[in-house]
Amino acid sequence: MDITLSQCFVAVDDHDKALAFYRDVLGLEVRNDVGFEGMRWVTVGAPSQPGVSIVLEPPLADPNASPADKQAMAELLAKGLLRGVIFETDDCDATFERIRAAGGEVLQEPVDQPYGVRDCAFRDPAGNMLRFTQSRNQ
Repeated sequence: MDITLSQCFVAVDDHDKALAFYRDVLGLEVRNDVGFEGMRWVTVGAPSQPGVSIVLEPPLADPNASPADKQAMAELLAKGLLRGVIFETDDCDATFERIRAAGGEVLQEPVDQPYGVRDCAFRDPAGNMLRFTQSRNQ
């Protein structure tokens, strides 16, 4: 049996700002853009990984969620307390400079970590932390 990752979900509060970041800054391709019951989901992914997608979704994409739960999720997102994703790059320093030059909010400049990677971190427009790692064996 073979199990592979197909999709992961990242909460965003403004899909147009998220698209400007994920598509225009990170270079991910838009694979789908759908709306349903007043909500929107945008699927993006790296051209080199056609089988793996990131779905940019509303903070609480459940039409049955209570207003209080929707508000709580929006507040957690605004504080940057929801998890983002970790990307792999072949050049952490160049990736860092490209994202910083495009106005990305820097959380951590490139640094060699004791667990074998060089990495940096940014916040996306919604406040999610995104890390960019490079194996030090490259």
